[in-house]
Amino acid sequence: MNLTISGHHLEVTPALRSYVTTKLDRIMRHFDQVVDVKVLLTVEKQKEKERRQRAECNIHVKGSDMFAESAHSDLYAAVDDLVDKLDRQVVRHKDRLQNHHHEAPKRLM
Repeated sequence: MNLTISGHHLEVTPALRSYVTTKLDRIMRHFDQVVDVKVLLTVEKQKEKERRQRAECNIHVKGSDMFAESAHSDLYAAVDDLVDKLDRQVVRHKDRLQNHHHEAPKRLM
């Protein structure tokens, strides 16, 4: 898995980097065919304090791409919300990949 964490208008500290990687391990636990993950953390220059910190993520898995974004007043809370959204998408994608159709039993004549 290729993991890219970048910041826009902020410096990505080692503590923030380790927090994001530990949260993304939850996605890897549910679905191990993740190819590429790109996380973008931004601080927007808004007058209002709420929803100023944003976290965006693109995930490339075998078969599709997924995107989620979250905004909050705290960057760690935005990352938590982002991982929750991505986890739901990954579980739904994995559920679609599984074959739920069983073959009908053969008739005996």
